[in-house]
Amino acid sequence: MIGVKTAPTLDDIDRMAREAWAALPSSFRDLAGDVLIRVEDFADEEVLADVGIDDPFELTGLYSGVDLTQRSIMDPAPSQPMVFLYRRPILDEWIERGDVDLLELVAHVLVHEVGHHFGLSDDHMDQLLESAD
Repeated sequence: MIGVKTAPTLDDIDRMAREAWAALPSSFRDLAGDVLIRVEDFADEEVLADVGIDDPFELTGLYSGVDLTQRSIMDPAPSQPMVFLYRRPILDEWIERGDVDLLELVAHVLVHEVGHHFGLSDDHMDQLLESAD
């Protein structure tokens, strides 16, 4: 009988995200501040509707909060900034691609969402990635 492998759990992805976070330069982590990382299987229906996505497999991560460029000392205390990583879409992308380590993909999604915390748009992050190649 062929050995059966189980998919990484929510805890496994959470552990990978924390490993990826710890591997980032401390100056980056310090600038990011108090970002909370949460791992869920999928975004809920309300989140998908808010971002205009019908297929929950198309959303691997999400930043929730007021980005650093929009914060003001005059505003009431903002809610805790959070990065959501969605396990099932991440695993789906990992399997479909087949050319990237799962830890690398988790780290990529995490850094991308933290980029939104810094006020970077998807287009700006894509340009940064292209210029780094």
